[in-house]
Amino acid sequence: MNAAAAARGIGDARAMTHSWLFTGPPGSGRSNAALAFAAALVCTDPDEIGCGRCKGCRDALSSQHTDVMHVVPKELTIKVKETREYIAQAARMPTVAPWRVLIIENADRLGQDASDALLKTVEEPPAHTVIILCAPSTDPEDFSQTLRSRCRHLYIPAPSEDEVVRILMQEEGATESDARLAAATTLRHVGRARRMVNDKSVQIRRAQAINLAELVFHGAQAFQAVASLVKATEKTAVEDYAEEDAEERAKLEQALGVGAKGRGAAKALRGASASVKALEASQKARGTRRKRDVFDLILVDLAGIYRDALAVQSDAKVSLTHPDFQPLAAELAEKVRPEGLVACLDAIAQCRLRLQQQVSPVVAFNGMLGHIRLACEAR
Repeated sequence: MNAAAAARGIGDARAMTHSWLFTGPPGSGRSNAALAFAAALVCTDPDEIGCGRCKGCRDALSSQHTDVMHVVPKELTIKVKETREYIAQAARMPTVAPWRVLIIENADRLGQDASDALLKTVEEPPAHTVIILCAPSTDPEDFSQTLRSRCRHLYIPAPSEDEVVRILMQEEGATESDARLAAATTLRHVGRARRMVNDKSVQIRRAQAINLAELVFHGAQAFQAVASLVKATEKTAVEDYAEEDAEERAKLEQALGVGAKGRGAAKALRGASASVKALEASQKARGTRRKRDVFDLILVDLAGIYRDALAVQSDAKVSLTHPDFQPLAAELAEKVRPEGLVACLDAIAQCRLRLQQQVSPVVAFNGMLGHIRLACEAR
């Protein structure tokens, strides 16, 4: 709030800068904080900065403000061509607000070329432009250190479990027990917790992921379960967005005049073919991202039960990630030695890495199960 006040010439001018990096764990609300800051910058209330009631605030918070660009990447990486387009738009003069704000979520997806393209703008942004980059951390694996050195860093901590419970009860109508379970098992990730209490399929997929830890002791059943889980995940990722993708293609074809007749139609269709192919490639990349994100959540849930087993085994005074699966955690703690449980977690981490390296999900998951079976000394 001090920065937003300084942007109006109130208080210490050093509180405001043009380039920001918001970091925090998944679900901490990095993007919400960025939108709130943007709303405060374009707020029109003369007395209360970031009032949340004026048209400027409401438009910014709903990503509808003409001077607030809210970029939410849907593909595996943010390409340099897209980054240059964002830079060009951010450099324009504001239309109705005193500032033009560019928010880029998941800035850890910026490739090296994209980071280099953004560097000069972050280093010397136009006087009327504010750039807010959101990433999990300042670690070199997550974010360009050169960009990091040009931004003011703000860490957004994860909300407390009680705060997540309050949100779910008040805004989603969840019972306290359901809200508390969702808060715990999603590691206080507000977005995931919302889906957990509202979407039965998310609850089922979580249970299937955790139950793999039991099935590894039953021979082929674990591999059969993984095959079914991978197939269902890939099918859902396609079907859930099929209508949206079809509408996007139809709009593009209509804009390009596909189906038109008469003079010049053939030439237009040749150009349209390239544009349609580019859209198909983009949709395929987005589909890959969706699948990978769901696979990652499955692996996070599976890792949680082995973490719980280690906690039970060592009698650690910590809350369990999956309190409703405490009997399974106790069983694993009894059956598997500590070094075996650690090896299980390593196998899951390796599976996540293999998926990033574009290994087939079935192959990556089967390899993980093989290592887990060895670590658990399963027969």
